[in-house]
Amino acid sequence: MLAAMPDSAPSPLSAGGTSPRDGGDACPGTLRLHRADDGALARVRIPGGVLSADRADALLAVAGRFGDGELHLTSRGNVQLRGLDAECGGGPAELLGAAGLLPSAAHERARNIVASPLAGLDGSPPVGGWLSELDSLVCGSAAAAALSGRFLFALDSGRGDVDALGADVTLIAEGGDCLLRVGAADEVFRLPAADGPRAALLAAELFLRAARDSGAWRVKDLPDDVRTALVRTVGATAGPVVHHPRPRTAKAPAPGPVTAPDSSTPATTTTTVTAISVGVPLGRLAPAQWRLLTETARRYGNELRLTPWRGIVVPGPFGPPGPPTQSAQSGQSTLSGQSTQSRRAAEALDALAAAGLITGPDSPWTGVGACIGHPGCAKSLSDVRAEAGAAVGPVGRLPVYWSGCERRCGHPHGEWIDVVVTPEGHRISHVRGEHRDPRTVVRNDPAALASAVSEARA
Repeated sequence: MLAAMPDSAPSPLSAGGTSPRDGGDACPGTLRLHRADDGALARVRIPGGVLSADRADALLAVAGRFGDGELHLTSRGNVQLRGLDAECGGGPAELLGAAGLLPSAAHERARNIVASPLAGLDGSPPVGGWLSELDSLVCGSAAAAALSGRFLFALDSGRGDVDALGADVTLIAEGGDCLLRVGAADEVFRLPAADGPRAALLAAELFLRAARDSGAWRVKDLPDDVRTALVRTVGATAGPVVHHPRPRTAKAPAPGPVTAPDSSTPATTTTTVTAISVGVPLGRLAPAQWRLLTETARRYGNELRLTPWRGIVVPGPFGPPGPPTQSAQSGQSTLSGQSTQSRRAAEALDALAAAGLITGPDSPWTGVGACIGHPGCAKSLSDVRAEAGAAVGPVGRLPVYWSGCERRCGHPHGEWIDVVVTPEGHRISHVRGEHRDPRTVVRNDPAALASAVSEARA
């Protein structure tokens, strides 16, 4: 029965309406499933990667009832459910809708929003207000329903992390203002922070008008003259132009405790633990791991933040902040609140490490990624996840991504080591943005392959 499904099949809950470009946009969603060799696949958009513990429970319930039980993180901070039965019908969408994860059927594939996962946690400003407003505006715009599943918004706290991901429309926090970037242009527009979400939506709607003739899915796909005209049109409704080059490297949160200056002790330079950050080997979470993360979130801040680097941030608080207290024996100040936070964060990280998650920079899995590979994908020439695991060694300076074919689904951005399976063997190259160093091909020799990858990452 599954073999009869189209590559991207609408579920029975789909309203049935199609945009003029639907036939070419095969990006899966919750209502439009994708056929894979291991069953149907649903991609659940999680704007900003932000999940409450209850919504995380709902995702696990859908994965267990209809799929293979695992949850797969994507390079946009979304969740994929795999191994769905072709006969599951609208069951997954019904459960996800009841949990608030499907607020608009017409916009379910347009809600592609990444956000700085440490915003408001590491001393950078929060972007939660932007996120809620932009998601609401997108879902309320009839025009935005025509956005491709590839189109991407980014909300950057000023760290430059998600600004480096190459989104189509980016908002960057800067003081009391924000900067609006369209595509990869180095010229951005300054406007009041409160106006950011509405300006971002307007830029997306103007893109749709500009793309009518070319059928482009993303800003970078527009003809050069059309793209230039689009940026000029957006600028006419935005603020003054500012030269602000896009960062070339997207830096993931380091695994471990997240700290920020302690606002309860402004006269000191102490920090407080605000969150914990973990990496997920190959972005693949077993039910027990997801359940532990959800329980940890419920115990503290009741929130999970899925990152575009296939990691998860669990915000606190991890205990009472507490002012410095005097030690009865020494008379010296001790930071009792901070020590409680550090201890509880360390305990949570220890439990997550025991469950197989990455909680420190010394894990051999740090920086290792791969597509789903064979047998889940028919286009893959190899089981790249198994090969990545077999080649894991000392932590490398550069991330590495293994792809089973030339499509490189889910690959990182910036600088990284690219391993692609070809009929001739595994092709290894060093990628720096749009530039690629000379390639090395390793043929049918696992030991030589592991050595070559390790050397390339050093």
